[in-house]
Amino acid sequence: MQIPIIYEDENIVVINKPVGLVVHPARPTHFPKNGDRDGRTKEKTLVDWVLKNYPETENVGEPLVLSSGEIIKRPGIVHRLDKETSGILVIAKNQESFLHLKNQFQNRETKKSYRAFVYGEIKNDEWTIDRPIGRSSSDFRKWSAQRGARGKMREAVTEYKVLKRGGGFSYVEVNPKTGRTHQIRVHFKAINYPIVCDKLYAPKQECALGFERLALHAYSLEISLLNGTKMIFEAELPSDFQTALKNFKN
Repeated sequence: MQIPIIYEDENIVVINKPVGLVVHPARPTHFPKNGDRDGRTKEKTLVDWVLKNYPETENVGEPLVLSSGEIIKRPGIVHRLDKETSGILVIAKNQESFLHLKNQFQNRETKKSYRAFVYGEIKNDEWTIDRPIGRSSSDFRKWSAQRGARGKMREAVTEYKVLKRGGGFSYVEVNPKTGRTHQIRVHFKAINYPIVCDKLYAPKQECALGFERLALHAYSLEISLLNGTKMIFEAELPSDFQTALKNFKN
């Protein structure tokens, strides 16, 4: 796996995660799919790359404990991105750095910024989507910020700014203030501007602007290093984003 490294020191490595790469293996919730007989995915993951290139991280972080009692190691993984989401991701090389980063994410001291293309020309130039998120009542894979969501509703806040609009689409800067699963996808679905080529939350919409995957990219991340220095890292836009911008109709 060729994974671009944006920054590296003795404590962390910051990468630009490619499209299509799963961060860590996990057993499907209800049934095996594309996996072995116990349901675990066989495809290569970011964890495989981390263990190959940084074997010293094997016991760094907090493992995922499944309901069966099985333990899945997540060496240095502090946060994650969906398989089809590209962009910036930080990995801790040691436990001290892991705990330092974990606290920043939990206390909302990090600043995350994404870029996305959505269906529809958004009316407001800037807005804050403040809608709690719960489980979808229709699909176990999905979450919802709309009426009918079930289970515990968790606070979720997403700010956005429209960078371009036209031709029935909008290109937006997205700054999530909380870190719920699928938050950006769920929030834009809730306001009727789903993300382009989101096959889970907008299955009836045709992929557009040349995208064959979810049009979502983790563009920048601001964190504090162990020595207290604040750093802002940026992951350059992938080729499909660059092509979409060239062909974008204002």
